[in-house]
Amino acid sequence: MGAFDMLRIANSSLGMHQTWLDALAHNIANANTVRSTSEDAFQEQLVVATARPDGGVDVSGIELGDAEGILEYAPDHPLADEDGYVRAPAMDMSVQMTSLVQAQRGFQASVQVTKTAQDTYNAALQIGQR
Repeated sequence: MGAFDMLRIANSSLGMHQTWLDALAHNIANANTVRSTSEDAFQEQLVVATARPDGGVDVSGIELGDAEGILEYAPDHPLADEDGYVRAPAMDMSVQMTSLVQAQRGFQASVQVTKTAQDTYNAALQIGQR
């Protein structure tokens, strides 16, 4: 595998991990978003990644989590229904945070591969100049 192949694969990984990080940030920012019981709950964004035949990865879509969410008793909330309930997202914050760590590590690994590929390419250029 050449330096250009490594750069291409790492670049696709950077793009996928960036999309994943963006989706997780959106989910975490909306973890406490509540709506009236007549509306759908905030739906978490789930990134769907697909391996490419050339070794890279693509984001093939974004799936949405449960629109039903969970009912929380909050009688003082302005959006509460007559029984005192609001609709909250059905997200597990520990899953979101674990995914965030995984996405960050994947992004960092892709950055390191990019740096290594660039160093390899530059070293090859230096050999030709001697």
